[in-house]
Amino acid sequence: MKNRGGQPVVVAASGGGSPSQAAASKKSLSANIAKFRELGLLAFILILAVGVQIRNSSFLTWENINDIATNTAILSILAVGMMLVIITRGIDLSIGATLALAGMTAALTVKEYPGLNPLVAVLLGVGVGVVCGAVLGFLVSKINILPIIATLGMMNVFRGLTYEMSGGKWVSAHQMPDSFKAIATGKVLGLNNLILIAIVIYIVAYYFVNHTRTGRQIYAVGSNPDSAEVSGIKSGRILWLVYTVMGGLSGLAGVLWVAKFASAQGDTASGYELSVIAACVLGGVSIAGGSGKISGIILGSVLLGILNNALPMINVSPFWQNFIQGMIILIAVLINAMVKRGIDRNNLMRRRI
Repeated sequence: MKNRGGQPVVVAASGGGSPSQAAASKKSLSANIAKFRELGLLAFILILAVGVQIRNSSFLTWENINDIATNTAILSILAVGMMLVIITRGIDLSIGATLALAGMTAALTVKEYPGLNPLVAVLLGVGVGVVCGAVLGFLVSKINILPIIATLGMMNVFRGLTYEMSGGKWVSAHQMPDSFKAIATGKVLGLNNLILIAIVIYIVAYYFVNHTRTGRQIYAVGSNPDSAEVSGIKSGRILWLVYTVMGGLSGLAGVLWVAKFASAQGDTASGYELSVIAACVLGGVSIAGGSGKISGIILGSVLLGILNNALPMINVSPFWQNFIQGMIILIAVLINAMVKRGIDRNNLMRRRI
């Protein structure tokens, strides 16, 4: 702006806007935690690993690291589906029962037909899981039953079907063909099949949530369901999708579980859903919905796997193992709450500018 003589005139900024700009530009501690949460979790994992190695020199051996990765693979696969469900402000308490039902179906099938191609058994288990997930998705998205109620009820239904199907009996290792058990014990280029399957699922999931329209819509539904509906997103379809995906991954995990442990029984994976939810919470997935990253749940799963492996190695009693894991999960929940509060506060400041 210039005066009549052509000289520039400096216009002073209004005093009312300056404080708001300063407040918005100054990031809170909570926002910084949100930005570097994964790095902090990774640092904690590394410190924990070094500390356990000092106590037990066999912890960081290649064999033990491979055991941790193999034992964590199924948990990490389920964490992908649970992350999608939690992002939409839901929860699935039936995944352990779905896993057991799919695993029992596959085990009974290969017991009856030992020459069956293992891939067919895998597809059968995934199919059972997809049907279970679709039923849950229908109850949540169309009937509008609260997720915790719908999944709790169907958990008992699926578990009952498993017992009914098996007649209350186990399917043991000698009743399963070696080709079926090789699904979990075999290797490709020196990498265990379980680890390889988990890696493939994570790559697909990363692309899905970050580079597809549907992936972005899942976050939108979890962040603000009403706004998502106004913008044209079919929330019901998204909810149906995430529960179906969760069911499919549970079915896959059921086949992998039975092949790995060479045993199928009615109470397989009982309570396992709590470990999966814990992995998501440790990885920074917000129970309030709308927030979660693939990298976070990988680290959360790894941390749980390390704790399950390391604590017995340093002779920690089972009671204290549960106590330590519970405290770590509680701390993660508190950090997530602080982060969400900080992000909401920053967003509010930005809207006021």
